[in-house]
Amino acid sequence: MAERYDCTECKKTLYGQKYILKVENPYCVECYEDLFSSSCEVCQKLIGCTSKDLSYKDQHWHGDCFVCIKCSRSLVDRPFASKDENPMCIECYSNEYSSKCHECLKTIMPGSKKMEHKGNSWHENCFTCNRCQQPMGTRSFIQKEANHYCLPCYEKQFAMQCVHCKKPITTGGVNYRDQPWHKECFVCISCKQQLAGQRFTSRDDFAYCLDCFCNLFAKKCAYCTTPISGLGGSKYISFEQRQWHNDCFNCKRCCVSLVGRGFQTSKDDILCPDCVKDF
Repeated sequence: MAERYDCTECKKTLYGQKYILKVENPYCVECYEDLFSSSCEVCQKLIGCTSKDLSYKDQHWHGDCFVCIKCSRSLVDRPFASKDENPMCIECYSNEYSSKCHECLKTIMPGSKKMEHKGNSWHENCFTCNRCQQPMGTRSFIQKEANHYCLPCYEKQFAMQCVHCKKPITTGGVNYRDQPWHKECFVCISCKQQLAGQRFTSRDDFAYCLDCFCNLFAKKCAYCTTPISGLGGSKYISFEQRQWHNDCFNCKRCCVSLVGRGFQTSKDDILCPDCVKDF
């Protein structure tokens, strides 16, 4: 007696009938289509076993139903895009939704690389340096007015050059005596400390921080021996090749300030008139 071979779902015999195996289980065509076939997104009919099932993102179409939502051209074996889950040919999608290149004014096709800056879009090869005409790609650039420049071209054409190192100044900088400097190049000629943002002075066209200038050139106070800078309008006393800070110009004996008063000297000391009488 022959072994039975029935449909897994309806149990009807499959001898002499078309059937389909799914995970090693046989189904008659009617049961398979009811259980496993998808409905077409356009006509809502089942996509039978003998029809081509075209699928995209869990959507299914008959081959004849898979057409552009705008122009109705077939999308079978053609590139396409989708908008709100509706398939469109590339031409219709581009005309409706794709950006236009700011340079050549042509459509930037879906899937192609594009560059975007401040609300405008370019083809990758249209977004070029205004000076060397090379595509920017992933390089940094600077916009000046309506033009874009790669950094090397911008520096050559617009950036000031540091008077010390002769290299372009791209960010910040210091202007001294109408000449541009990098902050890191504008330093004290003696100790090499940066002078940007702090007080400094100059001698023989060289810039010095206040400490170096005082140590190198300032006179020393006859009393405290520290430098007298004389900078910023500070006052000092000078008498017979000796100098004093105003605060240091005091009577040696009673310590009264002698600024604006008469005084006398006794060897290296200065005395007020009252102490001279008692001396």
